[in-house]
Amino acid sequence: MRARPHRNPEHGGSKLNALIVFVILGCLVYAAIQVVPPLMAKFQLQDAVTSEARFAIANRKSDEDIRADIMKKIAELDIPATDKDLVVTTSRETVAISVHYIVPIDLKVYQFNLDCNVSADSHSL
Repeated sequence: MRARPHRNPEHGGSKLNALIVFVILGCLVYAAIQVVPPLMAKFQLQDAVTSEARFAIANRKSDEDIRADIMKKIAELDIPATDKDLVVTTSRETVAISVHYIVPIDLKVYQFNLDCNVSADSHSL
């Protein structure tokens, strides 16, 4: 009579671990796909607002021209901000621009709002 070979009770455990790791990585990639584009749009808007604030005095732009340029950039970046979210303050020597908007993020199992504040002024020159 032959003895039965000893079986490892953890047989197949590595396949289950690999599956769990791939599911977690997939969830992280999905979350990144949902969150990174609004953040990149925020950074691009910050660059545009900073440039506009720096050069608006030198180019002698009016409030309406500054507002039109920023709203054009907001539309180009597909940012959910309205004209009420944009504040432009000008004087003879300074320009201050600020935009506050909220981007809703839906991760299917968790929803949250990404609160974005973008501002710049010409004082930093």
